[in-house]
Amino acid sequence: MRLWSVRTASCDGWPPAGRTVDLSAEAMCDDHVAHWTRHGYGDFAVRDAATHAFLGRVGLRNRAQYGVDLGFTVHPRAQGRGIAGEAGRACLDLAFRRLSLPAVFAFVLPGNAASITVLRRLGAQADGTVQSSGRHCLRYRFDPATTASAEHVVDDGGADLQLMHALGPGSPEDKAALRDGLSDPSGVNGLGLVWADKQHTVTAVSEGRPVASAGWLLRDVAFDGLPRRAAGLGGVLVHPARRGQGLARTVISVAVEHARAAGAETMILLCRPDLIPLYTQLGWSRLSVPVTVQQPDGARTSPLTTMIYDLAGLPHPTISVDLRGLPF
Repeated sequence: MRLWSVRTASCDGWPPAGRTVDLSAEAMCDDHVAHWTRHGYGDFAVRDAATHAFLGRVGLRNRAQYGVDLGFTVHPRAQGRGIAGEAGRACLDLAFRRLSLPAVFAFVLPGNAASITVLRRLGAQADGTVQSSGRHCLRYRFDPATTASAEHVVDDGGADLQLMHALGPGSPEDKAALRDGLSDPSGVNGLGLVWADKQHTVTAVSEGRPVASAGWLLRDVAFDGLPRRAAGLGGVLVHPARRGQGLARTVISVAVEHARAAGAETMILLCRPDLIPLYTQLGWSRLSVPVTVQQPDGARTSPLTTMIYDLAGLPHPTISVDLRGLPF
């Protein structure tokens, strides 16, 4: 029987009245909140189920140039009780069963034998080395097919919601259900553009019905005349009754990870100007260079704002972008 619980990390009510605030702790707390805002998942607090004493933290962190990584820290008084392993299994269950992520990584210092042992017991495979936070780290990788499901699932406050990744542009029935009678939920029909079909779709399902989706396709484009392997994001839809609940951020974040796993170096999005603040909050950057798209009657400059999300530390274009095909 599990003697501890995992709950969504929160800064509500912190710090207690009369306590001094450590600025570094405050900054870390703000970073945790910002991560949840961007992705809809993040770190969890681990507490003793009987006393509610704080035992450590565990969670999934999304790093723009590395992907999603599993991290855990256990207080010295709680070590040796198997907490890191069980909490890690719960987070992997969240990552693969609920979010349908394509992979999860872990970064550990070479001398941290205890953490390496936990990662290997969880099914991680060695995946080279990287520089993380300025330090030389070993990288481990978890894959859905080789990672056992957890007996206990992290309580993230959305137990019914599940994401699914599928090939193709998504079914007409799901799209109709998400539009809920709206003829132009994306607000782009008046532009008269012909759009490319998506190669992949991430759909969020609640109570057996689709509530949000995002599609993407992989293509070689040109940044300042040079080739760039890019994934175009589009078809982001949220059911009208479920807007404002953060569903878009999560399906977008998961779609980005699938595109990364497929080899994308950069994500590209064409969006209306009023959506710029949303995507900026999610970590995307606005381009100010002209973007060329193809249409049945020839090439034209995109009338929409272009946002990009860098996955490989490559420079942003400074002259032009050519999508070399239909817009996403």
